[in-house]
Amino acid sequence: MVVYLEMVHDVRVIPLDGRRRLTPRIRQWRGDARGWWESDTLIVETTNFSAASTFFGKGPSLRLIERFTRLSEDKLHYEFTVDAPASFVAPWTAVLPMQPTAGGIFEYACHEGNRGMENLLIAARLAERDAP
Repeated sequence: MVVYLEMVHDVRVIPLDGRRRLTPRIRQWRGDARGWWESDTLIVETTNFSAASTFFGKGPSLRLIERFTRLSEDKLHYEFTVDAPASFVAPWTAVLPMQPTAGGIFEYACHEGNRGMENLLIAARLAERDAP
């Protein structure tokens, strides 16, 4: 399975074929994900995060468990649990309802402190003022 993220155009590849995990000596920015189905829910467990990862929590024992359950044609129940003993006294879980948005995925770009948007709006007001 491939998950394409709008933010920085990251791509997560999640094997669903039962392959073995990477050795714990190999650490990756987004970790080493493995997925499987339990009834109608896709479970994804990710371990082996790099020490440079900016994900919640740190340490070699950081473990992320995600659950994706389709509730209807246009609704997805997304739940994730962070288990990071070096950062938190206990695992914690968050739940997000998801649904599609209209339109496509847009390019992620920094707005340099939102000055880009400010300048776009200034230019639009000037164009409106000068229009015949």
